Amino acid sequence: MPSQGTIGDRVRGLRLNRRMSQAQLAGPDLSDSYVSLIESGKRTPTPVVARLLAERLGCTTEFLLHGIEPRQRIDTELGLRHAELELQHGDPSVAADRFTEIVKAADEENAMLTAQARFGRARALEAQGRLGQAVEAFELLRREAAAHPERLADLPLTIALSRCYQLAGDRLRARDLAGHALEQAQRLSVTQGEIAVDLAAAIVESRGERESDSPELAYVHTVLGRSGVPEVVDRSAEIRSLWQASTAAAAGDDSALAVRLADDAIMAGRESRIALRLARTALHWARLATVSTDEAERFVESAARVFTAFPATAAELGESLVVHARVKLRAGELVGAAQLAGKALGLTHDRSATTQTEARLVLATVALDQGDDSLDHLRTAHALLDGLDRPVFGSDRPAARCWRELGDLYGRAGLRAEQTVAYRKALEAAGVRSAMAGVTADATVSR
Repeated sequence: MPSQGTIGDRVRGLRLNRRMSQAQLAGPDLSDSYVSLIESGKRTPTPVVARLLAERLGCTTEFLLHGIEPRQRIDTELGLRHAELELQHGDPSVAADRFTEIVKAADEENAMLTAQARFGRARALEAQGRLGQAVEAFELLRREAAAHPERLADLPLTIALSRCYQLAGDRLRARDLAGHALEQAQRLSVTQGEIAVDLAAAIVESRGERESDSPELAYVHTVLGRSGVPEVVDRSAEIRSLWQASTAAAAGDDSALAVRLADDAIMAGRESRIALRLARTALHWARLATVSTDEAERFVESAARVFTAFPATAAELGESLVVHARVKLRAGELVGAAQLAGKALGLTHDRSATTQTEARLVLATVALDQGDDSLDHLRTAHALLDGLDRPVFGSDRPAARCWRELGDLYGRAGLRAEQTVAYRKALEAAGVRSAMAGVTADATVSR
């Protein structure tokens, strides 16, 4: 693994091991004072000088400059790729451990590899839901990116931070960071590719459903319009096969082939990763009240096709059916809305309480619009919401939204006591708990 110390330390150590004086190492091409400056860290050898010194010291130029031999570097590169595969297609906790091992083994002379590993570890922490640690790691990396832009790119870090703050319930901070990232992306005209898709997702996820048009949302629309939601197939079997082949090649000391196979596995998953992110972005876009029903329906149908292709996204398939049902409600198509909500309830592989609740709320809305009995749907939705786990801190926006809608529907059904309870629960889910005792809520809860 990487050698400790600076370039000067390695030059001096190798020189002493070979019982050479500074003058002997300098030879006819250099001065012994220049060698002394290199060893003391006051000068960094140029590539030409580094090759010359490496020849005389009997080592590779890469070892002299970076502290690692070619084989060691390729093993580190392979470790990064396998950790990335673990993050994308395996266990995020294992990925975090592997990235951490690389960070511990590297040193300042290998800052680029170290930065990549630390960024990977931060993403692995996020994937595990360890948001506090992930935010701390991303914030530190972002400060370092400002000082060392040659090692770290600020834009992906800012997007990741926005995503983490959004998940943690700090919507204002998430929006500020997404806005800052947008400024960078627009300056560089980045409207396509993985970074653009990630930014569009961060922007739309931090917006409320009733927000009007804005430059930020215009960017999301541009990305969706240019990229669309592509048709994809599940390539997880191919990815697993390539990953296993890479591991076998590494075990057989064929590191170069192992890296190539790992790269192939990562690229095989990239198309699906982008498609899933676009599908989630399209789903959030379809929820916006300002989006036309035709456009919303087109996007939500595209998203549902993507989620259908991946068994692991059953919960999001159920969510897409509910969003589609709500689009039908906006269009006045009550029968279609009821059919889609019923289909969401019938997904036996998705028992998400929030999805089931929203489906019941759609059915209750249809029943009220048609003058039918809605009580069974309302009570079932109430029971599902009561069974949700409450966050230890912060707010639960999906639950707050459902409680508020349930309160509206109780009001339409003339059930005032139940309406008051639902509105109070909505405020509690939004994080307003300390002064709620004895307060009577009315129908003017903020949306």
